[in-house]
Order: sequence, then structure tokens, then C-alpha cells
Amino acid sequence: MKIVNILEAKSTLSKLIDAVEAGREKEIVIARHGRPVARLTKIDEGGSTMRLGIAKGLFSVPESIDEEDGLIASLFYGEPDK
Repeated sequence: MKIVNILEAKSTLSKLIDAVEAGREKEIVIARHGRPVARLTKIDEGGSTMRLGIAKGLFSVPESIDEEDGLIASLFYGEPDK
């Protein structure tokens, strides 16, 4: 882990980013007055493997799905005023 002060980070930001991006540095810590305040790391671009709509056709929604809405709302918010 490399530690650089803010002035060095400001003047060499492109080189620091290149080092992290290329894997020469796993992370670079930026310090102010010798105290770590920020961390420069590479963003993992792995992303999610899930796709929208992947379960399409695997289940069906019953016609009665909304019948208990009032009961559910009263459980969350209490009995409605009459």
C-alpha cells in the first residue's frame, strides 16, 4: 500500500490512477498532515450476472393478489380512522 500526501496526489493523479488501473498498486492512500483520509482503488467491473426477466414464465400471479391489501396496510399503518 502506497501512501502519498495531498500535494503529491494532486500533481501526479494521472500516474497514480494508471498505477492502480494497471495493477502495480492495489490501493493508494492519500494523507493529509500524515493522517490517511482517502483511498484510491480500482473499481471491480465484474457486474451482476443476473438479467432482468430471467424468471419470466416460471411462476404465475394469482388473480387474488390484491385482496388483502387493506389488511396489510392496517398492519403497517394501524387501523384507518373512521
